[in-house]
Amino acid sequence: MINQFRKLSPINLVFLLAYTFFLRIAIFHETHDKLNFDFLEPFARLLINIDLDDAFTPYTNIFIASLLVYIQALIFNRIVNNHNLLGKQSFLPGLMFITGTSLFMPFMILSPALICNFLLIWIIDKFLKLGKSANSITTVFDIGMIIAIGTLVYFPFMAMLLMIFLALLLFRSFNWREWVAGLIGFITVFFFLAVFYYWNDNLSSFYQIWKPLGNKFPSVFKINYNDYLVLIPVAIIIILASLQLRENFFRSFISTRKSFQLLFFMFIVSAASFYLKPDFRTWHFLLCVPPGSVLLAYYFSNAKKRWFYETLFLLFVLSIQYFLFV
Repeated sequence: MINQFRKLSPINLVFLLAYTFFLRIAIFHETHDKLNFDFLEPFARLLINIDLDDAFTPYTNIFIASLLVYIQALIFNRIVNNHNLLGKQSFLPGLMFITGTSLFMPFMILSPALICNFLLIWIIDKFLKLGKSANSITTVFDIGMIIAIGTLVYFPFMAMLLMIFLALLLFRSFNWREWVAGLIGFITVFFFLAVFYYWNDNLSSFYQIWKPLGNKFPSVFKINYNDYLVLIPVAIIIILASLQLRENFFRSFISTRKSFQLLFFMFIVSAASFYLKPDFRTWHFLLCVPPGSVLLAYYFSNAKKRWFYETLFLLFVLSIQYFLFV
C-alpha cells in the first residue's frame, strides 16, 4: 500500500477517498442518538448566530466530516509536495493525514478543531513561504488575521500566535515591523468584534473572552491509558522517523531543516494549547495531525526495507480499527 502512495498517480485520489471511509467503518457502524457541533465559540455568536446542532443527522455529520478530512488531505498533500519537504512527490502526506484523523472516534465527527485544520494548513503554507519572500510583512499580517478567525471558531487556536514569532526566528532576520504585523493582524479582527459588542451595549462581555488566558497549566491529568494504546504504533513510527531525519538532517537543504523544526514546534504548541479550554475534548488534538503527518510521511517516504515498512503500516491500520471497534 505504501508503495502505491509513493507514486503521484491520479488513481490515488480514488484510493484515498476509499481509504477515508474504510477507516470510518467503526463509527458508521455504531448507533448515534445525537452529535453536537458548536461551529463558533460562544463569544462569536453575537456576531454570527448560527446553530448547527440540529442541522445534521448523526450520519450526515460523520459523512460531511469525512469529506472535509479528504479535502484537507488533498490540500495538505499539495502543500507538502510544493515545498518539497519529503524530497520527492507523493501522496504519502495525504495518506498519513487521513490516518492521523482516524485515530479516535471524536476525531471523526464535525468539530471546531476540524474546521480550524483548514486554517492551520493554510498557515503552514504561509509559514513555509516566509523564507522565500523579500518582504513578508503582508504575509505575517495575513497569518495574524487567519489566527484571529480561527480563534473565533475555537479559542485555543490563539496559541498559534506563538508560532508567528518562532517562524520569524527560523526563517527571517530580525525586523520589528514583521514581529508587530502579526499582532496587528490578530488585533484587527478582535477590534471589529469589540466594536460590535459596543454597538450591542455588551462591552463588559467582551472582556470575559480573555479569562482563559489566566488559566494555570493543569498539574494533574485524568487519563484512561487503555483509550490511548493506539498511539503506540504512532510513537514507534515517530521514533523511526526521527532517527531517519537525524541521519539525513545535515544532507538536507537549510530550508527543509528549518521547516521540520517549525513543524515540530507547531506540534508541541498545538498539543499544549488545550489548557486554554477548561472543558476541552479529545478532538482538540486534531490540531496536532497536520504537523505530525509530515513526520510520519517522511519515514515512509525514505524507508528502505519494503517488507518492514509495509508490515508496519498494515499493523498500524489494523490497530486503529481494532481499538475503534473495541
